[in-house]
Amino acid sequence: MKKIGIITKKPKAVPLSGEIAQWLANRGVEVFLDADYEGENTLRSNIDKIELLMVLGGDGTILHAARFLNGRKIPILGINLGSLGFLTEITVDEIYPVMEDIIACKFETDERMMLSVDVIKKEGERSSHIVLNDVVIKGTTSRLINIETRINKEHVTTYRADGLIIATPTGSTAYSLAAGGPILYPTIHSIIVSPICPFTLTNRPVVIPDWMTVDVNVKGAEPNVFLTLDGQVNIKLNIADIVEVKRADSCIYLIKSPSRSYFDVLRTRLRWAE
Repeated sequence: MKKIGIITKKPKAVPLSGEIAQWLANRGVEVFLDADYEGENTLRSNIDKIELLMVLGGDGTILHAARFLNGRKIPILGINLGSLGFLTEITVDEIYPVMEDIIACKFETDERMMLSVDVIKKEGERSSHIVLNDVVIKGTTSRLINIETRINKEHVTTYRADGLIIATPTGSTAYSLAAGGPILYPTIHSIIVSPICPFTLTNRPVVIPDWMTVDVNVKGAEPNVFLTLDGQVNIKLNIADIVEVKRADSCIYLIKSPSRSYFDVLRTRLRWAE
């Protein structure tokens, strides 16, 4: 590894990123910092040169980094400075031993599937997006909304609910879990469809294979319905707008912790040991 990018979104991570950059430079590694820094060596202007992307922060910073890479097959090393850290597995104390292995190209990655989201407005305008965790359709008031849902063009039901979550296995431990969805091992290739507080209690989460497409159409007159992508991007939906969700062509590749398994992370983060 001779060219590494670093992304930071938390103010407390800025001094640490500087220390890491200096440590890497002392070992002959060229470092590119994210857009919050000035100069020609910014990460954004050199994204196609890097061999690895370090993320200093929490899971939200990983979600940002996944969109930032925009389909590039660049491995991501997540350093946990957040409160949960399902995706940022490496602790601050482990940074330099892990980096020694990475410079020597001694590491393994997990491939994580992503979702491709197309929003088709009733006027015909179309926009496309990529998400790692989940797609959420939800109203902003206390009213139930009607969400017509089709899977592979076959009518499933029209949910009367607070909203609907379409999640990847990576996102199964996020909002979908809070809505009663299952935990899926992150490298399984499946999609979870979870209603949020459905009026009909027999409307339960459904797991479908990753080759299927989910089409959603908001019905009724509720004026304040939004599509939220990975909890970070909001798009207002109007009546007759269609949201198409399917597996994306691209994936992200997370560097695995050398000292703990996914179940170690799960047990710690969900406090199963207490």
